Amino acid sequence: MRNLPHNRLPLMLAILAAALLAGCGDNGRQPFEARPVVEDPGWPTYAGAEGGTRYSPLNQINRSNVEDLEIAWTYNTGHLDLAPQLRPMVGFQVTPILLPDEAGRHLVLCDPLNRIMALDPETGEERWRFDPEIDLRPFAGRFNCRGVTHWRDPEAAEADACAHRLILATNDRRLVAVDARTGQPCAEFGEDGFVDVTPIILELQPANQLLTMQLNSPAAVVNGVIVIGGTADKFKDASSMNGAVRAFSARTGEHLWTFDTLIREPADDPESSAWHVGGANAWINMTWDSERDLVFIPTASPAPNFYGGKRPGNNLYANSVIVLRAATGELVWHYQVLHHDLWDWDLPTNPILAEITRDGEKVPVAMQLTKQGMIFTFHRYTGEPFFGIEERPVPTDGMPEDDVSPTQPFPVRPPPLVKHGIGPEDAWGLTPYDRNKCRELIESMRYGPIYTPPTTEFTLMMPNVGGGMNWGGGAFDPNSNILVTPVGESPYSLRLVPNADMDPEAAGAPMAGLPTGPPGYIEGTDYGLEQGPLFSPFMMPCTAPPWGKLVAVDMAAGEILWEVPLGLVDKLSPVPIPLRWGTPFAGGPIATGGGLVFIGATADERFRAYDTESGELLWEIEGPTSANATPMTYMAGGRQYVVVATGGHNWVYPFKKGDSLIAYSLPD
Repeated sequence: MRNLPHNRLPLMLAILAAALLAGCGDNGRQPFEARPVVEDPGWPTYAGAEGGTRYSPLNQINRSNVEDLEIAWTYNTGHLDLAPQLRPMVGFQVTPILLPDEAGRHLVLCDPLNRIMALDPETGEERWRFDPEIDLRPFAGRFNCRGVTHWRDPEAAEADACAHRLILATNDRRLVAVDARTGQPCAEFGEDGFVDVTPIILELQPANQLLTMQLNSPAAVVNGVIVIGGTADKFKDASSMNGAVRAFSARTGEHLWTFDTLIREPADDPESSAWHVGGANAWINMTWDSERDLVFIPTASPAPNFYGGKRPGNNLYANSVIVLRAATGELVWHYQVLHHDLWDWDLPTNPILAEITRDGEKVPVAMQLTKQGMIFTFHRYTGEPFFGIEERPVPTDGMPEDDVSPTQPFPVRPPPLVKHGIGPEDAWGLTPYDRNKCRELIESMRYGPIYTPPTTEFTLMMPNVGGGMNWGGGAFDPNSNILVTPVGESPYSLRLVPNADMDPEAAGAPMAGLPTGPPGYIEGTDYGLEQGPLFSPFMMPCTAPPWGKLVAVDMAAGEILWEVPLGLVDKLSPVPIPLRWGTPFAGGPIATGGGLVFIGATADERFRAYDTESGELLWEIEGPTSANATPMTYMAGGRQYVVVATGGHNWVYPFKKGDSLIAYSLPD
């Protein structure tokens, strides 16, 4: 479900570097007009404001001075030293939040082991730390914590303990509530601050993959209701885990409601295989609208990822934007952006709730970014498309027993941000030799437009399973209606392998069935799975760079404004050649009132700032490793800080792990 690592590039790049260097160029930077100092809204949730725009109006750092940014402080969590045996399985993808003054004005983060740290936002010094002591046995192969959520109890007096509390969802399926000021557990929440959600999960089947189910995205907390999803190991098991969304009281931890995210067909036959299918889970963060008591939930594909013979029909509410009433779990509206998913194109990021100004009118919208590189935009409260959406014919020549959908929804605007589909004419290489080899590879496989379904022959996907867009999502600037997001654009291949043709010994390997691994069984089906990126003999993608881009869209007009390569390939090469060809990425951008977009994400150890209006690269700094997280920004002591977790990534940049939270600011 994440972008895949490219092997290190060959020495031949050195020979061709002079001819192939590609910089961002001068896109016509707009001067920054002095603006009044704005009130600091802080960074109250994982994605900024509760609508998830990843935008701050702060403008002390702006286009005219961003080149002067420097490191203000660095904080190290120590999680790599605490559990060195887990080093290959941890991901440092947290985005901190800034608490309001009455809650202590701490900068709060969590590390992959679910420890919560409260820091001084000016100095990075630790104020307190809380350790929930999670079960450190390997579960789904990774440990991660993307963030915590703050909630103010309206029934508590300001001076009461836990009047302000932090809600944490853990890797071992617990909810934790601690006092935001002190880090002490909230006694009235569950049992001394802890709620084990496992019994609630087991109430809805299937649940035979329970140990793969983790909570590593920040919970939504809407008017005192905690809403959570969870992970599901959909690669290897048709049953997987049920993907239900569940709600609990933020005050007591009491279970309030469960929303089943799969509609089984036929609905009147519980003996049907469809009733044993899992997935359709919400593995990434949600967004919410407290005023309307709405929570906006992006869901994943049903299980298993690439074979649908056990789950007939469109598999509602998988691959859907689901909007629920937080207090009751009542369905308000929903829209499925992909029918009967056979490509693992989960909805990878939260819907962005904003207002788009069109014809002088502000329209409340929900913007859903997808791995297919498309943006679906809806009226926030009705689900009516903001732009048109068309059901278009797509290929149906999949597995004979599979219920392949004959059409898929396509937004009329904006256009796709990545190329859809692949053919021999797309073959690329540094030399005629590898270009011809790529062409031969493509011609030897099933290829065609987007939504070409998998079969027992190798089938090509473009974009790949990681997108398009992924969990880093996008940032929306309300002043300009500009949405900026990173996208991946490289080819992928996969095939279903009949069980009779499987090698049982190879299928037992740890990477079996996973990207670049040998074929692995899909439990509950008659097939195994083999998948991986499409590489040339020189171990580069078989399509032309850039393989990673940063793209800006005018969301009022539904038009692409600019796109630039995102990332240098020097850290992936045996020789440090600064080819700006784009890299795999994990993490997202933020936008600011200073006319800037900040983003790490790339597999090159850089953190960058771009001009929101033009896409010009204005600032670039090298860190201790790759910043595969989404940054945030705030004011403290009269200075604006931009903070990002810098820890590397298991897939995107596994060469160097770290545990640094780094704050950047202008010279004092």
